[in-house]
Amino acid sequence: MSQATMTITSEQPVESLAGSLGEMRAPRSLWSNAWRQFRRNKLAMFGLCYLVFLIFVAVFAPAIAPHNPVQSDLAVAGKYRQAAWISDPDPKKTGDWSYPLGTDGNGRDVFSRLVYGTRISLVVGFIPMTVIMLIGIPVGLTAGFVGGRLDNLLMRITDIVYAFPALLFFIIMQISLGETWIGRMLNGLVLLFITLSIINWTGVARLVRGDTLALKEKEFVEAARASGASPWRLISRHILPNALSSIIVAGAFIVPGAIIAEAVLTYLGIGLRPDVKLDAPFPTSWGQMIQAGQTAYRNQAWLLIAPSLAVALITLSFTFVGDGLRDALDPRDQV
Repeated sequence: MSQATMTITSEQPVESLAGSLGEMRAPRSLWSNAWRQFRRNKLAMFGLCYLVFLIFVAVFAPAIAPHNPVQSDLAVAGKYRQAAWISDPDPKKTGDWSYPLGTDGNGRDVFSRLVYGTRISLVVGFIPMTVIMLIGIPVGLTAGFVGGRLDNLLMRITDIVYAFPALLFFIIMQISLGETWIGRMLNGLVLLFITLSIINWTGVARLVRGDTLALKEKEFVEAARASGASPWRLISRHILPNALSSIIVAGAFIVPGAIIAEAVLTYLGIGLRPDVKLDAPFPTSWGQMIQAGQTAYRNQAWLLIAPSLAVALITLSFTFVGDGLRDALDPRDQV
C-alpha cells in the first residue's frame, strides 16, 4: 500500500478520518440556488429594494406625507407654487421646502399626493395579478392535464378572450358600468380590478397549459401515476410545483402592465374617480396626477414630471425583478 493511501490505525480515530475527508454539504434546494443567483443580479436587487421601499411608503403614507393630499392651501389656491428649489417673480409661487414638489392649481401638495398615489399603484398591480393567477392557473392545468375535447374547448375560449382588444374592452367596461354601484365601489377600483382580470388571464392559462403538457410526460409523473396517485395528487404534488417558477416570472411581469393600464385609463378620463374626503385611504393615483399635470405643466412642470417618473421607476423595477427571477429560476443557469 502506497504512502498516499489513507489507512485507519489505532492512533487515527474514525472522527479524525471523517474530518480529514471533509464535511459533506447538504445539497442546496432549488429556491436556495435561485435566491443566490438572484442576488448576483444587481439590477434585480435594485428593483426589489425599490419595491420594498414603495411598500413602506404606501403603508406609512400618513406619517411620510407632510400635508393632507386633498386639502388646499388657501394662500396659494388658484396659483402654482413651484418646486422647493425653483424661484419665481411672484413670492407666492416661489418654491418652499414645506412643499418639496410645489402645489397644484388648487393649492394641494404635489409631494403628498405622490406619496398617497403609491397605494393605488401597488394595489392595482398586486390584486389583479392575484385574480389573474386564480383564473389562469386552474384553466391551464385543467386543459393541459385532461386534454381532449375539454382542452380544445378551454383553449378556444382563451383564444376568443385573447383576440378581443384590451384597451377597447377597458373602455367599454368603464363606460358601461362606471355609473353603477360596481363602478362606484372604492371610487372605481373594484371595477378596474374586474376589468384587468377578465382580459389578462389568457397569457397565464397558455403558459401553464404548455408547462403541464410537457411535465405530465416526464418520468417522475409517469412513476407517480403507475404507483396509483390520483389526478389531484399528480397535479398538486408533481406538476404545479415544477411549473411554479415560470408562473412566478409571469406574475412579476403582469404587475407593471396593470399599473400602466390604470395610468392610461385614468389619463383618458375613464379610470379611477378622485376622492375628496379628508380621510380617504386612496385619495389620488399617479394616473390622475398625470391627467391633471398634462394641462398645467407649463405653469408647474413637476405636476407632470413627478408622477411620470414614479410610473416609469415602478415599471422598471418590476421589469428588473422579473428578468432576475427568470434567470434565477432557469435550471440551466443553476450552479
